[in-house]
Amino acid sequence: MKLFDLIYPHYKTVSLIGMAKNAGKTMVLNHIIEEAIENNVKIGLTSTGRDGEREDIVTKTEKPTIYVERGTIIATAKDLLLKCEAKVEILEVTPYTTSLGEVIIGKVRSCGLIQLAGPDVNAYMKDVANKMLSYGAAIVLIDGAIDRKSVASPWIADAAILSTGAVISRNVEVVKNETIHQVELFQLEEVKCENLKKVAAEIYERKGYAIVDKNGSVEELSIKTALNSGTIIGSAINGDSKFVILSGSLVERVITHIMDVCPYYKNVTFIVQDSTKIFIDRRSWRAFKGRGIKVKVLHPIKILAVTTNPYAPEGYFFEPQGFLQHMRQALSPISVIDVKLEE
Repeated sequence: MKLFDLIYPHYKTVSLIGMAKNAGKTMVLNHIIEEAIENNVKIGLTSTGRDGEREDIVTKTEKPTIYVERGTIIATAKDLLLKCEAKVEILEVTPYTTSLGEVIIGKVRSCGLIQLAGPDVNAYMKDVANKMLSYGAAIVLIDGAIDRKSVASPWIADAAILSTGAVISRNVEVVKNETIHQVELFQLEEVKCENLKKVAAEIYERKGYAIVDKNGSVEELSIKTALNSGTIIGSAINGDSKFVILSGSLVERVITHIMDVCPYYKNVTFIVQDSTKIFIDRRSWRAFKGRGIKVKVLHPIKILAVTTNPYAPEGYFFEPQGFLQHMRQALSPISVIDVKLEE
């Protein structure tokens, strides 16, 4: 099945996440745009970083440009709107600002190249995506910037596409394992108990932390800063504790401190809002799992597909078809697609 067929008409908002710079994310974006044009589907486009410029402002390397047809809805910063070669009708000036000016929603009136830079706050991005849908976009594509995987949150996007590639490592096994790790995090098991989900949602609303015991009793913890949160949480866990609800990010330091002070950590399941809140590398994650750490999510992330880019900007590459098949075997049953081979 083609990548576009996995998206339309099943999902309204889809985020594109790169494992690293030059993983082929913008190439995937352009492929979806072309497929949408062929299928006469109106799309909306925005980005959590800056995309569409000819040269990366940090690395000074050439970047893929973004070409759009008439009717496309875009959300971009004012300064970049002035740089767009496409003619854009302004539909709305939003109250959200970036370093490049206010985020403006517009409709493309004549085809051409565009540059994108949308809001970098999750709540603002969700609102902008909804606005683009209200202006007639059948699908909104959100191009996620490097290290901003929060755009994959199910609170913002219905589904996500993950781009991986040779840029991660010259060793194909490292690329495979790092990608498996990210997919595993995105696909963490969802909390099933409705009462527990309700309690967790209330705790997250207050940006709090809590421990739920075997009888369902809830003890909220007073945590003012993340600096010593692991020690506070670990000290509060006892033999009757069953779940630990964590607001904010789950990082290696927090888990390590919990294990250092708590003999009961294997008896509890840690609950995070969604897996974009987890920042633990592959080796540490494996070590924690091996020592009995269990994590579930309140909101799961739907991974539509993983895309592969066999070429690295440093000049080395993997044989495209072989790399694709290798990743398909490793990630089955998830769809793995090389958009260039698909073309």
